[in-house]
Amino acid sequence: MRRIVYSLLLSAALMSQSAAAAPNDLPGVSVMSVEQWGGTPADPAKARRQTISHITLHHQGETYPVGKDPIAYLRNLQTWSRNTKHWLDIPYHYIIDLDGKVYAGRDIGYAGDTNTEYDPVGHALIEVVGNFEEVEPNAAQLKAVADLMAALALKYHLPLDAIASHKDYSAQTVCPGEHLYAYLQDGYFKREVALRLARSTR
Repeated sequence: MRRIVYSLLLSAALMSQSAAAAPNDLPGVSVMSVEQWGGTPADPAKARRQTISHITLHHQGETYPVGKDPIAYLRNLQTWSRNTKHWLDIPYHYIIDLDGKVYAGRDIGYAGDTNTEYDPVGHALIEVVGNFEEVEPNAAQLKAVADLMAALALKYHLPLDAIASHKDYSAQTVCPGEHLYAYLQDGYFKREVALRLARSTR
């Protein structure tokens, strides 16, 4: 009997450790894993490790037409990131598609990459597909961004002031595009995150 109880306790402990170690496990947000969309994990020996202290919003910066396959996009992005840019992996930790679905990119324990001068160590990088210099983000994308930011703030114990965008750290970019940046500039995302965090403590 003691052996059975010990075995059950050990199994529960291992499951708990496994859940705690899952880098893209976020409260209240469904994230499609790299394995699920057909990507391959990055080599941890080549990674820069990080502790999350910022939540940073990006856009794809390219036209993303309705009907485009997000799985194909992610696979191509991973291949391009590694083979052309010689980066560790997709530069972003999370990618949000036109339907507001969230996909895992780079392991969040590894610092991202950028074409600009800022150092993204410590930043949880969120990319929203589309070019928001040209188009408006849709309602599903806005909700997904707010949900994801709130989950990250909750998990990593971050204040609202940790939420910003690529252009807030770099003078070399307009990312995340004026139409998405407007929701940061007017405080929309911080208000939505605050509401979600308040609900989570009730």
